[in-house]
Amino acid sequence: MAILQSRQLTKRFGGLVAVNRVSLAVEEGSIFGLVGPNGAGKSVFLNCVAGAQRPDDGRVIFRDQDTTGSPAERLCHLGLSRTFQIPQPFPRMTAIDTVLVAAHFGSPTDGVPPLEQARRSLRFVDFPHPEGTPVSGLNTVELKRLDLARALASRPKLLLLDELAAGLMTGQLGALEDILRKIRDSGVTIIMVEHVIRTILGLCDRLAVLRQGEKIADGPTREVAGDPAVIEAYLGQRR
Repeated sequence: MAILQSRQLTKRFGGLVAVNRVSLAVEEGSIFGLVGPNGAGKSVFLNCVAGAQRPDDGRVIFRDQDTTGSPAERLCHLGLSRTFQIPQPFPRMTAIDTVLVAAHFGSPTDGVPPLEQARRSLRFVDFPHPEGTPVSGLNTVELKRLDLARALASRPKLLLLDELAAGLMTGQLGALEDILRKIRDSGVTIIMVEHVIRTILGLCDRLAVLRQGEKIADGPTREVAGDPAVIEAYLGQRR
């Protein structure tokens, strides 16, 4: 069953078509990869799905509801959360207060008090410091974990990840990949935009590829990764 569908989704900026009639279906309980060269339209697609930007044409169906153009706060209450390529913390807050904001604001509670929900989210991502640690002193890996905890505290059904591996060294990826598997196994569907192909191949059940705003491939990850058109999109035409 598809938890999210885009139907001919299109977003223009003046004469530039950033996302051009992209149709995708993401199965519930899966990790779905979205890849492509810089400027392919991946982040714009996520923005249109998540309510940060309104599409010019096409539809978004989330959990059997037409959410096209819905604001981000409504989508959060419906169970959609996201992270960003560059973490966007509240620098004057502590770790627990940062996550607590999402715990208060997210989808309807299952009876767990917000503070306990925030603490569970920090433990889930193996946050390495006391909950009262100021956000301003965290390094990149710690900010990525905090971003994940904040997203999870809103109790999402669908989690959008925009280049979680950006800024990390290869040796730091394994632990984050393990956390993403735990998130998937807990019942949260994931759509991830990523450039680290090893991470994509190791995590994603299915993969879609964008190039200049258009979808050029969509299917099982290994099959799509071996498609000559996909290889050319990343590496250029072989001479």
